[in-house]
Amino acid sequence: MMRSELRWTIVVVVLAIAGVVALWPREGRYDLYEPPDSGGPAPQVLEESGARTAPVPDDAALAGLRRQAALGPCPAPSPAAPPATGPLAGITVPCLGAPGTVDLAATLAGRPALLNVWASWCPPCREEMPALAGYAAGPGAVPVIGIDVQDRPADALTLLADLGVRYPSVTDPQGALQRALQTPPILPVSYVLHPDGSVEMVTPPRVFRTPDEVRQAVDRHLAP
Repeated sequence: MMRSELRWTIVVVVLAIAGVVALWPREGRYDLYEPPDSGGPAPQVLEESGARTAPVPDDAALAGLRRQAALGPCPAPSPAAPPATGPLAGITVPCLGAPGTVDLAATLAGRPALLNVWASWCPPCREEMPALAGYAAGPGAVPVIGIDVQDRPADALTLLADLGVRYPSVTDPQGALQRALQTPPILPVSYVLHPDGSVEMVTPPRVFRTPDEVRQAVDRHLAP
């Protein structure tokens, strides 16, 4: 009897391990997380041990995909902008939609923005992008900037083109923005950038489903 119970215990453990492994795309670095009482898609969890690096965009190879995606231009510096401050100051990253680099702290200094950390392999990210795009296109919206992480630029541009999402995105090939933002091991995650350069994570982390949900979160974090 004991041998039979032991045999079934081993079988159950093996099947459980196999089920967990089956959920791990991209070299086992990611898992899925379903929070209790979730009313919609859950954020995707990244293991802390996962690498933060990604390929640097190849401008020549990406030219065609950039034309198809037709992203809005990355923010440009204003001569009247105050000096850049806050945790993002001095960090320069590649613009996803066009050749060149951008310093988000400098180009957005003195004004609020919504920063959304995402990746093309993240299903919840794909689900919330239309809501972010709808908010960005609405009246009174603050600039929305995507931060593509741990991703291939070609895959990111292909997804944006397929979804028709046009707000600008940058890439974070060395993980500098992720470290500065102290991003938790989940995707997507959004941050409100305040005019003084400080950043505040939208809490609790969530997957936006409508433009109104985005607007409410931004207004709440920008409220005096």
